[in-house]
Amino acid sequence: MPSTQAIAAQIYEFVRTENLAEGSHLPAQMLADRLRVSRSPVNQALQLLHDRGVLQRVPNRGYFVGGPSAGNGAADAQGLQLDDSNALDDTYFRIAEDVLQDRLPVDVTETMLRAKYGLTGAQMTQVLNRISQEGWVSRKPGYGWTFSSMLRTPDSLLQSYRLRLALEPAALLEPGFRLDAAVLARCRAAEEHLLAGGIETDSAAQIHERGVRFHESLVEASGNPFFIETIKRVNRVRRLLSYRSMKDRERYVEHCHQHLEILSLIEAGRLKAASEALRTHLSSTLTNLERIAGLLAS
Repeated sequence: MPSTQAIAAQIYEFVRTENLAEGSHLPAQMLADRLRVSRSPVNQALQLLHDRGVLQRVPNRGYFVGGPSAGNGAADAQGLQLDDSNALDDTYFRIAEDVLQDRLPVDVTETMLRAKYGLTGAQMTQVLNRISQEGWVSRKPGYGWTFSSMLRTPDSLLQSYRLRLALEPAALLEPGFRLDAAVLARCRAAEEHLLAGGIETDSAAQIHERGVRFHESLVEASGNPFFIETIKRVNRVRRLLSYRSMKDRERYVEHCHQHLEILSLIEAGRLKAASEALRTHLSSTLTNLERIAGLLAS
């Protein structure tokens, strides 16, 4: 079910695109039918729009267009605090879970996905473009989309880690390896943030991006474009199962300490020791993932 903010944003878009005049009635059932949701979340969204000054509420009659923000041409969903980025994140993860659970066919259309997840055309396009950039869906010639068969099993995530285990430690031993001091400081700050409480409070996407930035920063410091392109490609397509593995967050305390140790060794110029520490880190992560294979498959 889309969030209240997402439904409110869709209603607001409907009012604007239809050029509804001030005083126009917005029947909850009409909106529920149009958005393919029940009346209860529509009523919650209408109340939110009333609170934002877009709608007027008349007792025993319902909601009508009109309010301090209704006629403001400069107003938008974000300005009215109806930004639906969180709702789009929720939909993204719902699609990911449905793909992993085989609840979606391999071939889909935007129309079918819009109906299933309750998004506007623009919102659905935004979500699909994000998934496409990550490599687990592609546009079909002519019409529709196809989900990749890659990374739909736990073995795929483990295979991606075995590839990284072969490449990433070697990147630290490249002749031109140099990690900029500012990049090293940003990586260290990200680890310290997680240890200070971010492991519990950050979203799965934020934790994943922190890990990606850390490992890609090390590989980019090698200056070897073949290493860099390979690791970036792996990181794009492994994201789907990586999110699911984050249901077990206790292991991230150890991850952070291992990352900080690697950074300290690099800062001290001990690249061979840093390479071995990185190999140990990736090996322990691979072992941990093998232990939670059941979680990844469920």
